[in-house]
Amino acid sequence: MFKIKKKIDKPKPTVLYNIIEDYSEFDAPGNVTACAMTLPEDLASHAKVLSESYDVPLGRMTELLAGGGVYVYPQQGGLLTRGLFACYLDPSGQAPKQTYVLDLMQFAEAEQVARSRGRSLGDAAQEVFCRTLPEELRAKLGQKNLGLDYRTLDRAVAKGGDIKYIDFRKDWSPHFKRLCIMPDGRLVETGGLEEFAQLHGIAQAQAKTLVEQGGTLEVNGEILACQIVNGQPAVARFTAKNSAKAKELAAAKGLHLMDALSEVAYNDPVMMRALVRRELTGGR
Repeated sequence: MFKIKKKIDKPKPTVLYNIIEDYSEFDAPGNVTACAMTLPEDLASHAKVLSESYDVPLGRMTELLAGGGVYVYPQQGGLLTRGLFACYLDPSGQAPKQTYVLDLMQFAEAEQVARSRGRSLGDAAQEVFCRTLPEELRAKLGQKNLGLDYRTLDRAVAKGGDIKYIDFRKDWSPHFKRLCIMPDGRLVETGGLEEFAQLHGIAQAQAKTLVEQGGTLEVNGEILACQIVNGQPAVARFTAKNSAKAKELAAAKGLHLMDALSEVAYNDPVMMRALVRRELTGGR
C-alpha cells in the first residue's frame, strides 16, 4: 500500500524590493538605502511591513500608501521625540511613490517651510527630504527609473517595467537584508533582529542593543563587533584566536577594543577578502 504525500504549498516570502541602492555611507540625515520595486505593489503586504518597521498604525499606513500624506508621531510625555513618516505621490504621476522618515530637525524645518510658503506639510516634507539627500541620489530621482539602464538589469527585474515605488530606509527589518562578516570570510545576510540573533546564538535583546548602539559582545569565546557608521551598523564576528589577539593589542597599545579588532581584521587575509568584497558590493 502506497501513501500519497500531500503537497503542501508553503507561503512564499513577501518580496518588497528588487532594486537596492545603498547610500548609507553618506552623512546623516542623507544616509539612506533606496529600496525600489518594479513589480506591481502588494499594498496589503507593503503596508504591513512599513507599519511594523515605522510604528505607524496599519490602517493609517494603508491610507498613506493609497493616497499619500504624512503621519506625525504623537508626543511622548508632552514632548516630541520623533518627526514624521511621509508617503509622497507625484501629482503628475511621472515619479514613483516614495516613502521616508524625517527626523526631528527635518520635521521642524518642514513645518517652517509649510508656514512661510503656505504649502502643505507633505509638500514641505518632500522638499526638505530631497534637499538632504546625497547629490548623486538627488540627480537620479530627477531621471526616469533612477536613470537605470534596463538593458543591464536582470530580466526578472526589467520585465516588471517602471519602478512603482521607492522606500528610503535606514532600519534593520526582516525585509531589509544586511551583511555580517564571519570568521571564515563569508558574508552572511540577515534580515531582522530575530534572524540576526539566531545566526549568532544570542538573545534578541542583546542583538537589538548591539546593532542600535554598536560595541562588542563575547559569544562562546568569540567576539561579535558592531560599528555604527553614519547611523548604519557594520557587523563582523571574530574567532577566539583573533579575539585574543585584539585584546592583547588593545592592552599593549592602549587601544579601544574596537580599534584593535579593526587592526586584527585588516591583518587577517581571510577577513580581508570579505572586507574587499564588501567594498566592491557597496556594503551590500
